[in-house]
Amino acid sequence: MEMLGLRRCVGELSATTSASAAFSRVGSGGTPRKTPKPRRVLTPVRRSGRLIAISATAPTRSAPGPRCSARLNGHSIKHKALPLKGSLSKAAAEEAEESDEEEQEKKAVVVIDKERVRILQERRCDSKARGAVYDTVLGICCHFCRQKKLCGEEDCKRCGEGDLNQPCKGKTDCSSCHSSYGILCRACLKVRYGEDMDEVRKNKSWMCPHCIEEKGIKKFWICNSSICLKKRKLAPTGIAIFDARQQGFESVAHLLMDKLKRGAF
Repeated sequence: MEMLGLRRCVGELSATTSASAAFSRVGSGGTPRKTPKPRRVLTPVRRSGRLIAISATAPTRSAPGPRCSARLNGHSIKHKALPLKGSLSKAAAEEAEESDEEEQEKKAVVVIDKERVRILQERRCDSKARGAVYDTVLGICCHFCRQKKLCGEEDCKRCGEGDLNQPCKGKTDCSSCHSSYGILCRACLKVRYGEDMDEVRKNKSWMCPHCIEEKGIKKFWICNSSICLKKRKLAPTGIAIFDARQQGFESVAHLLMDKLKRGAF
């Protein structure tokens, strides 16, 4: 074998195979490769002793079938007895009475300090226009100027004596809506709509400009407050009484009526 060179060839072949095996373990980057770990066999999920005890004591169920109601399964069901005819209206009446009593209690809680009323009366404006004393409790908000001021009427028990259950004599009340749209002070009523408070008080069927506009009683007569003008997608007029009087109109409402007739507004 030595003469034929077989031993030398066997040595060279073993050297080359060992070198290739080492290269495969190291890899091309020079770092040895990690041999893959054998996969672990997953065990069942661990459960607490409480759940195991519950599952052991729970009765075994058969294969799930279609769900049926207790009546179809033969079980008896106890229903609540329905109220007799007319009892619902009695319950509603009792609830309404309780709510009325709560509202009366709330009104009784609001106690007006007489000393505070006296101080307000000393600062109260004597004129019958818009007033000068702002009060969030006794004052009623005007729809146009949105000021909660005490009126200057002599016979007003609300602003003069502090009685919350009495209406304000210096504010209007619409006979149609009885809402905040129909509350106007003496000054706004005169300047913006050309109406007098004394005549409005005598007229029990007086309607506010907002209701007149909605019902179409007076054509082109609209409520010219900023709230209502914005709802009509019109720009508020601001202080327009001087422009109206220069043009010979009685109020801002008459000026706007003329502009609407001409299509200039």
